[in-house]
Amino acid sequence: MDTELFPRERAQVAPGAVHLPDWLDAARQRELLRACREWARPPAGLRTVRTPGGGVMTARQVCLGWHWYPYAYARTVADGDGTPVKPFPAWLGELGRRAVSDALGPAEAAGAAYDIALINFYEGDARMGMHRDADERATAPVVSLSLGDACVFRFGNTRTRTRPYTDVELRSGDLFVFGGASRLAYHGVPRVLPGTAPAGLGLTGRLNVTLRVSGFPDAS
Repeated sequence: MDTELFPRERAQVAPGAVHLPDWLDAARQRELLRACREWARPPAGLRTVRTPGGGVMTARQVCLGWHWYPYAYARTVADGDGTPVKPFPAWLGELGRRAVSDALGPAEAAGAAYDIALINFYEGDARMGMHRDADERATAPVVSLSLGDACVFRFGNTRTRTRPYTDVELRSGDLFVFGGASRLAYHGVPRVLPGTAPAGLGLTGRLNVTLRVSGFPDAS
């Protein structure tokens, strides 16, 4: 039974940027969580990301298909154990295309060959600074899926890390897609809301599964 005073509804946050609450049902959330736990195991498992300037990201990360490190991609964990990146599963690409179709329409999903997943794990005090997903060669929409604790997701503009921006609460099961005019918008996570994960999910903290199309010549 829906206990919301005002049920959450689909929202266009900016041109090409759409929030679909509760897109993943409870069973699909559990399936995706099980997969994330397997992907997080070494080798090429969950790692701490360090920036060229010596900073450390507070959200830890594991990659599929292509390994991202600031600010490039490789087929091996170039900034970690050096092992080959885990493969990107076909079912995850199908999920990405369905997400884009539901959010932006079938035309936007047609031919989108998703081949990258960046999976970020946020504990209670983790955050993500304002940034753009600009290291890919393709312009296909970015797909973002949330599991576990809710967060404040800050979606900005394509010109600056500062205002104007919109804060959106993303909960477990929510989908956020951004493409078109918003594909290179700055975005980040200023705050996680500890203790807000669904009781039946079995996760403390937040997982964000982000799907992208690389556009690289040897993408599979």
